[in-house]
Amino acid sequence: MTSPERSRNDGTTLIGSSRLREVKVEDAVGMVLAHDLTQIVPGQFKGRLFRKGHVVTSEDLPRLKDIGKEHLFTIELADVDLHEDDAAVRMARALSGDHVAYGEPAEGKASLKSTAHGLAFIAREMVDEINRLGDIALATVVDRRVVRTGEALAATRVIPLIVPKLKIEAVEDIVSAYRAAHGIAPIGVRPFRRMTAGLLTTGSEVYSGRIQDKFGPAVSAKLAEFGSEVGEQRFAPDDRHTIVNEIHYLRKQGYDMILVTGGMSVDPDDRTPGAIAEAGADIVSYGTPMLPGSMLLFGYLQGVPIFGLPGCVMHDPYTSFDVLLSRVLAGDTIAREDIVGMGYGGLHRS
Repeated sequence: MTSPERSRNDGTTLIGSSRLREVKVEDAVGMVLAHDLTQIVPGQFKGRLFRKGHVVTSEDLPRLKDIGKEHLFTIELADVDLHEDDAAVRMARALSGDHVAYGEPAEGKASLKSTAHGLAFIAREMVDEINRLGDIALATVVDRRVVRTGEALAATRVIPLIVPKLKIEAVEDIVSAYRAAHGIAPIGVRPFRRMTAGLLTTGSEVYSGRIQDKFGPAVSAKLAEFGSEVGEQRFAPDDRHTIVNEIHYLRKQGYDMILVTGGMSVDPDDRTPGAIAEAGADIVSYGTPMLPGSMLLFGYLQGVPIFGLPGCVMHDPYTSFDVLLSRVLAGDTIAREDIVGMGYGGLHRS
């Protein structure tokens, strides 16, 4: 932990080896601010009014009093200590990986933001290890969350105004060890690849034209959100042999993935799961521990991802398909354990 503050009779506070001196606002003209000063207007604004390093002028005095400042502080920083802003930036620099940018600190905090539309990579165990140090705050989004360009991934700050350099060096050592062990930074983004899907919609009622296809528009819209597209849509009746032939056709066209919709329940007349297996796919999982989307099938056909999509994909905004689609587009190879892990936090509808 940081060394406790010790007050002196001359108005100086010792923080570790550094000195924090308090002066009246009226005597602060010409003084360099030791830290950012925040203004809060309830319901309207919360942000930085004056930046660290700002030289106070007589014109600033009314605004300082408006935010309740009767005293200001100047710092005599020891060589062994760091100001909160410098500490936050050093942590952000250490943590940032591919497709991550960080800027100037504000109010003692440095933000790490995505420079690409993709899947966030957050090393949870490393985040916990850093936060165990004390006096350190590292907040992140969850691992494998979809992020857009400019969206925040993490924020770093220290709790006290002044922190020992050794504390930040400990953070840098933790991150360095992680990079050496894993070959990547603990915070990064994997951009989505642009992929083209072959879509096969099954169901005799759709094939015959008795009802309108709703799967095609829904799937196309989901792919478009990630910058991908449906290259071709085919239709098949509830006949296993026909479905198998259509899957083989789509594979020969060279599509990056194959999506088969409809007929995914356990009813005897639902042919799709058996047809995907008969087509030669290696089934990773038929069924996922997530709602909605528990009847989803996922596998690989000669190395090409193949999905069997349940009906919820047509009408639910977020299903197991959204989860696995984002991971495929980010370059993941999906294993059985990835499916198993979807159960924790996987209830999106009661």
